[in-house]
Amino acid sequence: MQLDKKRTKGGSVMRGLGAALLLMLPVMVFGADTPPPPNKGDVSWLMTATVLVILMTIPGLALFYGGMVRGKNVLSLLMQVMIIFCIGVLMFAIYGYSMSFSEGHSSLAQFVGSFDKIFLKGMTGDSLTGTFSKATNIPELGFFCFQATFAAITPALIVGAFAERIKFSALLVFIVIWLTFAYYPIAHMVWFWAGPDAYTTQAAADAVTPHNGFLFNKGALDFAGGTVVHINAGIAGIIGCMLIKKRIGFGQTALPPHNVPYVMVGAALLWVGWFGFNVGSNLEANGFATLVFTNTLLATAAATMAWMFGEWVFKGSPTMLGAASGAVAGLVAITPACGWVGTMGSIAIGAAAALICLWAVTWLKHKLGYDDSLDVFGVHCIGGITGALLTGVFNSPALGGTDVYDYVANAYPDPSKYSIADHVISQAWGVGVTILWCGIVSLIAYKIVDLTIGLRVTEEQEREGLDTVSHGERAYNN
Repeated sequence: MQLDKKRTKGGSVMRGLGAALLLMLPVMVFGADTPPPPNKGDVSWLMTATVLVILMTIPGLALFYGGMVRGKNVLSLLMQVMIIFCIGVLMFAIYGYSMSFSEGHSSLAQFVGSFDKIFLKGMTGDSLTGTFSKATNIPELGFFCFQATFAAITPALIVGAFAERIKFSALLVFIVIWLTFAYYPIAHMVWFWAGPDAYTTQAAADAVTPHNGFLFNKGALDFAGGTVVHINAGIAGIIGCMLIKKRIGFGQTALPPHNVPYVMVGAALLWVGWFGFNVGSNLEANGFATLVFTNTLLATAAATMAWMFGEWVFKGSPTMLGAASGAVAGLVAITPACGWVGTMGSIAIGAAAALICLWAVTWLKHKLGYDDSLDVFGVHCIGGITGALLTGVFNSPALGGTDVYDYVANAYPDPSKYSIADHVISQAWGVGVTILWCGIVSLIAYKIVDLTIGLRVTEEQEREGLDTVSHGERAYNN
């Protein structure tokens, strides 16, 4: 059954249905009848996917980042990723889930949720939330845990942009502000909707539309976090690295990765965990999930190969660091598209994103002269933008895409009426609003922290290394 992951096409109001497709939605109301019990397979897969996302963060992202810095800073990256993950999970339980996935009650309802579910109010093991098929649900606590891992890994991605030079205390304060005013509102705008059971008639659909997320209603498709996670983190990263300024010696002395095997292992763990990230966003263990799985596999392999050959041609040799970076670029780019495009479309997106990201981390970075230590902007933001825009192209049925399901008509729309231009414009709304919103919030948050705590360690501390300065430990004692 392929009722999930599609959106209504009955007019401009209904176009927004696709935006949520795959992740996040509030508790569904199934009417006066008792809702059907969750499918044990769906519940088991959701919990497994949640564990996989934890795996891709700690240790995956931690090792990936830790290997790329100098030996005197590796523990600082491991510590930053792990503690940010913990902060993200706890904040999501206290008020983040409510702000992201509850219905707003004011004129800002399309931009941020309410505090109806603050402290996970009213949620027990028996609480249910809908999926993307009608009359189908899962335990809401399971959905909360899955989404909590998304909210936790996103700020952890940011730290790579200004690695080796930020104060640990300043970072923690920034993350709290950024999650509250950047991540939660963007998640609400992109992913919050009334759920498939609310779309019984056109009139019913029109009634719930004003309560959906702003970008959802614009038709912006984001299956698993291209805008919410990757563009969001990438913009925060580039602003941070420019405000904190360059590392001592950047552009004058070599600052090579201290442990490329760590980078490879971290990238491999990211790839494995990403199946939970993308496929888990389906919320159901069904046939459609296999398409998401296949797209994630193919896009990443294509991106790894494209980056390797591109680097080989333009830089003279294929490197392990490049291959790992290519894999991550492919994972990033397929994230918004994995439930909307066909298998060959996923290969095209992965290959295109790898080459564009390779250009960004070499030519663009050198041209603009910024010190994005671990290329958060070049891979996550540029890769996320590429994947988001190409989703509008390869979602076309003529190119093997799935298009979007009309929940009111309970049927797929006429493939001949698909407009690539219209869908790319919808995707551009998602990209543009995320860049603008996150950019403003990030700039203000950094400034607040800098004026109160100070963002950067002293020159002496930076030369000594953050492992001993911030944490009183050394990764290597020999």
